[in-house]
Amino acid sequence: METASTPELFTTKQKVLAFTLTLLTFVMGTSEFVIVGLLAEVSADLNISLAVAGTLVSGFAIAYAIGTPFLTAFVSRFPKYPLMLTLISIFTAGNVLSALSGSYELLIFSRIITAVVSGVLVALSMSIASDIMPENKKGPIIALVFAGFTISNVIGVPLGTLIGQLGNWQLTFWFTTLLGIISLVMAIFILPRKLKVVKASAKDQLGLLANPRMILAFFIPTFSIAGTYTIYTYITPILEDGMGIPTRYVSAVLLAYGAFSILSNVLAGKIAGRNGVSKLRYVFIVQAVILASLYFTIGTTFAGLVSLMLMAIMIYAMNATIQMYLMNLATIYSPAAKDFASSLTPVAVNIGIALGATLGGYVVAQGGYIHLSWVGALCALLASGLAFLSTRLDRADDFSTARAKAGLEQ
Repeated sequence: METASTPELFTTKQKVLAFTLTLLTFVMGTSEFVIVGLLAEVSADLNISLAVAGTLVSGFAIAYAIGTPFLTAFVSRFPKYPLMLTLISIFTAGNVLSALSGSYELLIFSRIITAVVSGVLVALSMSIASDIMPENKKGPIIALVFAGFTISNVIGVPLGTLIGQLGNWQLTFWFTTLLGIISLVMAIFILPRKLKVVKASAKDQLGLLANPRMILAFFIPTFSIAGTYTIYTYITPILEDGMGIPTRYVSAVLLAYGAFSILSNVLAGKIAGRNGVSKLRYVFIVQAVILASLYFTIGTTFAGLVSLMLMAIMIYAMNATIQMYLMNLATIYSPAAKDFASSLTPVAVNIGIALGATLGGYVVAQGGYIHLSWVGALCALLASGLAFLSTRLDRADDFSTARAKAGLEQ
């Protein structure tokens, strides 16, 4: 006889769905980040400066961060199956438009469309994973879906860059178009037809951002990612000038960094679960120690590389926990805004990247690369402090609920 404590079965259909959602994030990650390796080719072909070409990266991030919450709030009232297929089709069409672009204006336009659609697709993918997967598998599966972005940096981006260098940069976007078509075909057959939809107005969903608990939780990943990107933004000069690594080996180090960051998603799956945010309090302290260690190891090649690889292992350790936590808070305070809440983690991460890059730029201008370490560590400690506060508020809520129930029983 099955009891309430018996783990739910993880069916083959659910496993295939998890693979499909991970493939989708892999495709979106490849489409987003591959432009980084092709900026020189795009700059020369479109006759624009490298600085202008760089806006194809920053423009994508800004459009993602700003457009995702609003579009998610607007479209989440619609049935998810046809909505997912429509958005994947628009994403694929955006890549076709990028491949056909003969001007900067058309290319940045296609990137903005792709960015906003990608953000909503990520939000819906996380929501579907939360709704469909067994309770004991939600954390690891959400971490796996997030891992699609990490794997894209290790496999998709180098492959796409190679295609662009052997052929031309447009050919790379035909490659991402093909990946989009494959994702669409798989989604047609694999995505569940009857997914739960809770209708709510865009105003009601956006109102979730006024909830202090949501704001508090939102900034936990923001400061954690900012801590890493304060350093990672300047990883090339750190490797070359600080650790004395020859330029020809930098790409190999970055590849190793990407490979280690995959382990971060495995760690994220282990952390997620009951009282995940409580665990993050200490995870961020470990992250802070690792970031601070670079202050002492930056002048030594081997020790410096160890610090960087440990930094990679910690970078995404909070993703699955924060994703589940935001959706759980939405379930408590505004159940109709759960899909909207699922869009907030990627937005927080993009804001964290921008914050980290800005802080890093200021530090480098004022004091040099060595001081990036302790500034990054301070950001991680801020994330830990916010996680401590969230945990304390959760326990206070649990205590109040328990007292209220006891009062009803008397």
